[in-house]
Amino acid sequence: MNIKSVLIANRGEIAVRINRAAKALGLRTVQVYSAADADSLPVRLADEAILIGPAAAKKSYLDIEAVIAAAKAAKVDAVHPGYGFLAENADFADAVAAADMTFVGPSGASIRLLGDKVAARAEAEKAGVPTVPGSGGRIADVEEAAAIAARIGFPVMIKAAAGGGGRGIRVAADLDEFTRQFPQASAEAAAAFGDGGLYIEKAVLAARHVEVQILGDGKNFVHCFERECSLQRRRQKVWEEAPAVGLPATVRRKLCDSAVALARSVGYSGAGTVEYLYDEASQEFYFLEVNTRIQVEHPVTEMITGIDLVQEMLRIAGGEPLSLRQEDISIHGHAIECRINAEDPARNFMPWPGVVSKLAVPGGDGVRFDTMLFDGYAVPPFYDSLLGKLVVHGADRADCLAKLGAALRSLQIEGIPTTIPLHAALAADANIAAGTFHTRFLEGWLNTEFQAQADSAKEAAQ
Repeated sequence: MNIKSVLIANRGEIAVRINRAAKALGLRTVQVYSAADADSLPVRLADEAILIGPAAAKKSYLDIEAVIAAAKAAKVDAVHPGYGFLAENADFADAVAAADMTFVGPSGASIRLLGDKVAARAEAEKAGVPTVPGSGGRIADVEEAAAIAARIGFPVMIKAAAGGGGRGIRVAADLDEFTRQFPQASAEAAAAFGDGGLYIEKAVLAARHVEVQILGDGKNFVHCFERECSLQRRRQKVWEEAPAVGLPATVRRKLCDSAVALARSVGYSGAGTVEYLYDEASQEFYFLEVNTRIQVEHPVTEMITGIDLVQEMLRIAGGEPLSLRQEDISIHGHAIECRINAEDPARNFMPWPGVVSKLAVPGGDGVRFDTMLFDGYAVPPFYDSLLGKLVVHGADRADCLAKLGAALRSLQIEGIPTTIPLHAALAADANIAAGTFHTRFLEGWLNTEFQAQADSAKEAAQ
């Protein structure tokens, strides 16, 4: 491998994850950090740490010049962006390359192509990947959009062309609602992404959210099967599984093959995820988008395949050809990941920074907790509320759910509210056990079953 050192351009649990993967390969690690993260676990674990700015992300983790300056000062060979922040910023990837360092991920050109949802959709169609009926490109004005919406039929989704992470999306049930929401969606997209461009798609409301993990070295491409990400709140993933629940083998094969076809069509390099909507009734699937980075939920794929995805990213970035053949990758058992956030689910998921007075992490075969927490850690108020990811692997889904329930009972994070009670309730829910859920399930469940449990707990405490 032609890289010997890597700068970690991120924070939190993913920075810890990258550090451990890099050190397992014998690489020197350099951690950048903001003033708010001076005493963080990533800083403690790295071989070297460099302050790049104050707490505000725009003045630290999102400051391309500051990150590049730190990388140059540390004389690293490569930069790993993790997820979030600059991970899917094509200008950042270009800046790393211009500084004669290796960006651990696809090229800036690939990020630019696949990061634009309209361009990515066109590329998917060219590769033969099914797409949701829609505009097929950016829409010039509300009149054109209304005509297309009437043709494909309501409800429709208005989506930001440069969006991501579930933001910049609105659902319109009829023409009046569509006409009202269109200019609002454009203004929201411009404010969030610096690009007010929109496109529209037919809304598949009771669909499942299924995604395929891909790896490529620019010449060779494989998939590592799929993940289920249907349990979402406000289009943000809460709970992920691998493999997808109840997915027929024929659909799995077509789904995964289509993701590899798309990766091959763009000469993809690194780890990426192709996301789809799956209509369980018709067994049809439709392309959504490509995430040109490692995903938060990558551990469930690692658990069922035995592949260290972050190490694979580093090897590919280091110039090694893809070491995996498709026939060597198989599914073993089932895995579930719960995102544990510093939020109070009983108070509408209010973020809750503060000091972790006690941490007790479950162990045992098939149990993993990816986190940056330690006793006495002060959760800062400036960033995403993710504290860690509890990941459990079992012989099958029923075994996995049983292990997950026990692991959640053993996981203790004291001093601040967390989403552990939410996940414990989900793990015990009959609908979850039966696999009868979709992307709109969780919102309704939170307003009924979970709210009833929260009310009962309050009454018992009085």
